[in-house]
Amino acid sequence: SAFKSRRCLVMASGFYEWRKLDAKNKQPYYISLTNGAPMPMAGLWEVWKLPEGETVESCTIITHTANDMMEPLHDRMPVILTHALVDPWLDPAINDPAAIQPMLEHFPADEMQAWPVSKDVGNVRNQGERLIEAITVGA
Repeated sequence: SAFKSRRCLVMASGFYEWRKLDAKNKQPYYISLTNGAPMPMAGLWEVWKLPEGETVESCTIITHTANDMMEPLHDRMPVILTHALVDPWLDPAINDPAAIQPMLEHFPADEMQAWPVSKDVGNVRNQGERLIEAITVGA
């Protein structure tokens, strides 16, 4: 039912993905849009109650197979909505799954970019713009 009536956007400037280098090593990459615009990712939200009565609000980002830009990094990626799909995705009057499903298309690979970043992104205590600065792999 969330797919039919509780769709949302999860906005981000970009996201990280870890590319597996070998059995023991991974390299994080920062992925963003080439035009620098915020990235509208397709999400679903839900409100539910725990058995103890506490209300929980949650959301999720929908994923699908990787496009050509993401495929070398990972086999999946978030559904990023094109500008033309943002309003229809949020429109509560559109509630037929057959009308919603086609919105989950691949975002154009040539409108995305990725670069390696410091492994410091793997620690939540690390913050700041330095975490999206490009590095030379192996640095």
